[in-house]
Amino acid sequence: MLTRDDCHALRRTFEPQMAKLLIVAESPPASGKYFYDPTGVVTEPLFAALMRQLKCLQTSKEEGLRAFQASGWVLVDATYSLVSTLSDRGRDAAISRYYPLLRDDLATLSPDRSAFVLLLKANVCRLLDERLTSDGFRVLNRGRMVYFPSNSRQKDFHRQFETIVGKCLPRCGN
Repeated sequence: MLTRDDCHALRRTFEPQMAKLLIVAESPPASGKYFYDPTGVVTEPLFAALMRQLKCLQTSKEEGLRAFQASGWVLVDATYSLVSTLSDRGRDAAISRYYPLLRDDLATLSPDRSAFVLLLKANVCRLLDERLTSDGFRVLNRGRMVYFPSNSRQKDFHRQFETIVGKCLPRCGN
């Protein structure tokens, strides 16, 4: 399992000059297949789904991460502790406990809070929408869920993402 510092070091390589969209997911996966690891494969569920939303064709994960960076998109985790083995209540507690770190991380990525924030996964949406909005972030969800793109939720993810993000943000195909 990668530490928070490991994850941030990998992400820093692909952070845009100016963030336009901050996507907040729950946590890095237990599989160790971290989104920002350029040695991974393009078929990883979240990576593949976000590349489809960017309308980017890539031949390698690094190429896709560079396109993600060029579009101004950043993926951030609500917590960097392993939560996949916890109960729903335990996951929620971890996300709540680490909220100050998340808030500070997002503020570093968008000091003027001009970047949009999209919350990904039902519990992340439920727990963070109001808190981030109260802290001055431009949360796009506003009470709407975006499911994680796996376990037969891929179609839901794409429909929800497109409905919420719409045409307001740049994509490779635009």
